[in-house]
Amino acid sequence: MTRTAIYLASAATALALSSVAARAADPELLVFDWAGFEQQALIESYVAKYGDLPTYSFFGDDDEAFQKVSSGFKADVAHPCSQMVSKYRDAGLIEPWDVSRIPEFANINARFLNSEIFKDDGGVWYIPTDYAYTAVAYNTKEVPAEDVASLQVFKDPKYAGRISLPDNTDDVWSLALLATGVTDWSNVTDEQFAAAAAWLREVHPNVRVYWSDPSELSQIMASGEVLVAWSWNDSIALMRQEGFDVGFQRQAKEGASTWFCGYVNFKDAPGSEDKAYDFINAWLDQGSAKGLLDNFGYAATNDAGMAKISAEELVAADVSPVDGTLLAQTPIDHAVRAKMLEEFELIKSGF
Repeated sequence: MTRTAIYLASAATALALSSVAARAADPELLVFDWAGFEQQALIESYVAKYGDLPTYSFFGDDDEAFQKVSSGFKADVAHPCSQMVSKYRDAGLIEPWDVSRIPEFANINARFLNSEIFKDDGGVWYIPTDYAYTAVAYNTKEVPAEDVASLQVFKDPKYAGRISLPDNTDDVWSLALLATGVTDWSNVTDEQFAAAAAWLREVHPNVRVYWSDPSELSQIMASGEVLVAWSWNDSIALMRQEGFDVGFQRQAKEGASTWFCGYVNFKDAPGSEDKAYDFINAWLDQGSAKGLLDNFGYAATNDAGMAKISAEELVAADVSPVDGTLLAQTPIDHAVRAKMLEEFELIKSGF
């Protein structure tokens, strides 16, 4: 079997495993998380203390996760990205963290908590843990670098049927808004929304598949089925670990997107509150920053942990600072996001 065949088989297996409802381990802590985050390298001190990982249940995107929890699913902690936290708060599903029990909280970069949605007089509702980018992934053997200098590559007839976009509302709209000249989505006008929707409709016929999991995207790019994609860092990390020639263009002339995610603490959680704090402390441990970078290509919000990683490693993983334009996926009005979600479903259906 060739290296390519081995990689594709392993990626297919990883994708199948990611769709499993849960990974059972420590029954006293249920973590509701993105598929693939059941990594010991992220929580070494938790495993050292208890001898096993927590039990994990997985989701594929933030909207799916919120819908499941708001419909009655019970977990102890969950890992939403920043723009979803207000929905959990408004629904009365979460409670503040006691940061006196989280020693490394002081080392979280202040920019990740600069919102009353995350921290207010009622307490700290959200512990940001990880951040990265959404940008253009491309097969460097078949796609010239000049072709991905602009986000309009997704409309290029040359790549018809050879591109992939995320099946994710926030990421796909960050792309469309950037491509149509919007760099701040906090106050999108009706005209800007219409222009971005029209752009996505133009791109839709070129889309081979809307990917829902980084291992899925890695598989279809490694096979050559897809040459250009709007991707997170972790798909890039997966392919580079296997020696595939993939580039990550974070400085297209229109820009790229950045986002961050973290953990919320559920009210009336079924498991151990002490273990929930041990879990978040393990995640924020300074040594976990390297595990996050090595396994996902993501950066940690803990500045002290990031300071232990060399600048060369950050550049190689494409998480070093970007000089160009960035659209930050910060919290937006619920009604606007609901409109984005509804419109994206229509676009995918061909309407």
